[in-house]
Amino acid sequence: MDLTEKEIIEKLESGEIKIFEIEKYTDTANQATDIRRKFIERQTGVELNHISKYSIDMTETAKKNIENPIGTIQVPVGVAGPITIHNEEETIETYVPLATTEGALLASVNRGCSVIRRSDGCNVSILSNQMTRSPVIKTKNTIDANKLKKWINDNFNEIKKVAESTTSHGKLLKIDPIAIVGRFVYPRFVYETGDSMGMNMVTIATEEALKLIEKENDIQVLALSGNFCVDKKAAAVNLIEGRGKSVVAEVIVPKEVVEKTLKTTTEAIVEVNYAKNLVGSAISGSYGYNAHFANMVAAIFLATGQDPAHVVEGSLGITTAENDNGDLYFSVTLPDLPVATVGGGTRLETATESLNLLGAKGSNKVERYASIVGGIVLAGELSLIGALAAGHLAKAHKQLGR
Repeated sequence: MDLTEKEIIEKLESGEIKIFEIEKYTDTANQATDIRRKFIERQTGVELNHISKYSIDMTETAKKNIENPIGTIQVPVGVAGPITIHNEEETIETYVPLATTEGALLASVNRGCSVIRRSDGCNVSILSNQMTRSPVIKTKNTIDANKLKKWINDNFNEIKKVAESTTSHGKLLKIDPIAIVGRFVYPRFVYETGDSMGMNMVTIATEEALKLIEKENDIQVLALSGNFCVDKKAAAVNLIEGRGKSVVAEVIVPKEVVEKTLKTTTEAIVEVNYAKNLVGSAISGSYGYNAHFANMVAAIFLATGQDPAHVVEGSLGITTAENDNGDLYFSVTLPDLPVATVGGGTRLETATESLNLLGAKGSNKVERYASIVGGIVLAGELSLIGALAAGHLAKAHKQLGR
């Protein structure tokens, strides 16, 4: 049916066309996006002049990343760096794009990058690469629940074969832990997912595995996700077991760099970190024994097309600070970084440019990207704890954050 823009809007207003059906009556996804936005403007009386300006091609975006698009939002992007990072495969020196609306954040991270450069770079280790999915299964009683746990352990190889039949990239590493609460069983399927973040991959694979488990046992699968995964929520199991990429970044900052660049002392930073990040987090019941991992994780995630909801998980982790013969040993441990360099939002044009800037777009790049995330979190954390130790935080926000 050939309809003009005016006719489509009129049929939207009359209810003859639903808002999600506009693409059926247009030549391109961008045209459908513009018509949908104009309809919303007429319905609400609000002009969306800035949301209407975008360079993204909505053709693939509307298919894979969002429904009912009306445009885009804009978040300022700045750069910090360069930062020098040594991992087990390479030495990375790069500027890092960060998207945020918080004044003073980029300045602080940039200072941290400077400290790291003057300390001959930081070391980063990727401890694991694993994505999880944990269904909830109902059995008749707790005895049957324990029998199911044993059956899953005894038949792991067969379950693995079925699960991996759905993907050419994912590998089922283990089903552990398997939690039992009453007659409910929560097996945690753990996969390696390569350069993909892998949530869709592991969901499909686990669903296939459950067909086998349900066929061979007198059980009921209540939900494909039973919240023991744990996806997009703060949880101790992710802090302990890890999820996504588990990363540790460390640096030894010479005493003179602490004093000249951070304007404080090693002793002061160690004490502030202990009182704030360790004791303060413990008394609050926090799973984030850190100052502000979420700031850097959110900023680099937004710039590079990661799922922003995973910032919840990325905020988990521990910051340590030690006096190393007068020098400062400083580290951040991020056990739960669900990141990717292929698929998802990484295919968006702006994300592609940011990942290219990092040299981290495409296959066999995810460890480089995870290393950069770890390094930039280290830089931001080091700078903030240094500012707190020196009493500079409020001053910086007065100058840069207002």
